[in-house]
Amino acid sequence: MREPMDYHKETVLILDFGSQYTQLIARKVRELGVYCEIYPYHIDLQKVMSLNPKGIILSGGPRSVTESDAPVCDEGIFSLNIPVLGICYGLQLIARFFKGKVDKSVKREYGKAHIFLDEADRLLEGVRDGDVVWMSHQDKILKMPKGFKTLAHSDNSPYAAIKVVDGKIYGVQFHPEVHHTPKGKRILKNFLYKICRVKGLFSPKSFVELAIDNIRKEVGKGNVICALSGGVDSSVVATLVHKAIGEKLYCVFVNNGVLRKNEVQEVLEAFKDKLHINLKYVNAEDMFLNALKGVRDPEKKRKIIGKLFIRIFEEEAEKLGDVRYLAQGTLYPDVIESTSFKGPSATIKSHHNVGGLPKKMKLKLLEPLRELFKDEVRIVGKELGIPDNIIYRQPFPGPGLAIRIIGNVSRERLHILKEADSIIRDEIERNGRFKHIWQSFAILIPVKTVGVMGDERTYANVIALRVVESEDAMTADWARIPYEILDAIARRIINEVSGVNRVVYDISSKPPSTIEWE
Repeated sequence: MREPMDYHKETVLILDFGSQYTQLIARKVRELGVYCEIYPYHIDLQKVMSLNPKGIILSGGPRSVTESDAPVCDEGIFSLNIPVLGICYGLQLIARFFKGKVDKSVKREYGKAHIFLDEADRLLEGVRDGDVVWMSHQDKILKMPKGFKTLAHSDNSPYAAIKVVDGKIYGVQFHPEVHHTPKGKRILKNFLYKICRVKGLFSPKSFVELAIDNIRKEVGKGNVICALSGGVDSSVVATLVHKAIGEKLYCVFVNNGVLRKNEVQEVLEAFKDKLHINLKYVNAEDMFLNALKGVRDPEKKRKIIGKLFIRIFEEEAEKLGDVRYLAQGTLYPDVIESTSFKGPSATIKSHHNVGGLPKKMKLKLLEPLRELFKDEVRIVGKELGIPDNIIYRQPFPGPGLAIRIIGNVSRERLHILKEADSIIRDEIERNGRFKHIWQSFAILIPVKTVGVMGDERTYANVIALRVVESEDAMTADWARIPYEILDAIARRIINEVSGVNRVVYDISSKPPSTIEWE
């Protein structure tokens, strides 16, 4: 049997200087068949060397390199003979390191710009004079660093692309990772394949092969218990682990009381009839709802749910005997949003399967999807042969409806939200017209408003409707749903759900908002 292809052997590092586009750079690089990881800008030089990267990309960032406390990476990175590409802030940082002059521009350049080539180079192969790029900067290089040459300019950036004369250090003032730069992906591909000389080892097939091999090596003769929710993440994890160790996998589906209407039946049917994986159902509805009673803080809700999940899985593991591992569907965005070690950004929220877990557990975590973005998980799911109705199921948070009920979680409020959410699923999630929608759901707001029903005054609850479009949940925009659909949803909720007299539509994007309200 041949060894699986280890795509880690041609890893590209992305150093994060706080750009909102850092994760987008990573996704573009992976789409091009190259594995990459995001690290904070201040990563230790020895760590960089131990990772043996094929290339390094310096992200953009909100700061100015002219500030006394501007974030800077270890200068030794430029002496490793490893190709480096600086983007926006990264370009300016390179100029600063090599004694060029960077300062505030009289005119801020934001939005579309046209670049013009000054010298042919592998980085810009396929780019033509006048091609559109996306700019977002105020600082610019006023004096080129010694030993560098200009590859391209724009009307407001005389040094829109530069490179060191004798070496592999490049910088671009624009953002090749955004779709507003039409040939940006081509530029990144040039950097990866023509300058870093990668072969492109990263693919769904190579991921599956390596993951199965790693799971077998780590688990050995031990057994694994899988936290199954019925969502795409845990479904892919269960299928992947099952392919690796077969009957040594035990899946457990816990009803935590904050699932959607009819979800228990749907999940049990899907896994027994379609994936044929042994599944134990644990009804812990009363346990979770009692623990959540009176809790209003969303972080406390997440941690309570996380701890109870682990307690139940540990109890089930003890019943099964030699179970050493808990498999779950932690993804790369979960890790990025739950921890600040990846870059200079602050922690946004804890995910129940990352930040909500207790520090001491009897089981060791098995997280084979920890390196993947959501869209990559779906592609891997197709590679594994999982049915489309599971692969393309909308993401659903681990803490469930508990974090879509703002404030106290009670059985009465939970019933209201379940009924409203069910109507939204009928009108949007199960409608073929809206397959492009990332998520559509209801939120129960902790306020009541005056209304009129049947000539009588009402004082009832407000439901917020959240519908967003996204590719990986790192950024999202509110969906422009047709008015007739919004009207149908609002009318049905108000008429069919007792205790609701008003529906509002959330038109905020991420960032600055998050997709979930809690």
